[in-house]
Amino acid sequence: ISFFQVYIIQVSVGNHQWTVKHRYSDFHDLHEKLVSEKKIDKNLLPPKKIIGKNSKSLVEKRQKELEVYLQTLLLKFPVTAPKVLSYFLHFHLYVS
Repeated sequence: ISFFQVYIIQVSVGNHQWTVKHRYSDFHDLHEKLVSEKKIDKNLLPPKKIIGKNSKSLVEKRQKELEVYLQTLLLKFPVTAPKVLSYFLHFHLYVS
């Protein structure tokens, strides 16, 4: 049985709020694309942890770090988010 953690992140843009659910590997893939395409600081994403990665305290800590990561990205792109970030945040589901 393979176990993986899904992080549920609250996203807020203006008056709109919604949640996105992603595995750490999804964040890592997003980050790799942003580093190569948009020259985002490669150290911005919280590091991958191997030992104790599923402990409740680590999961909670990482969830907060990933929320900060996404907030930082949204601040870096205040007008138009890169397509890869927009898709990751499910903008296509909420923009009319």
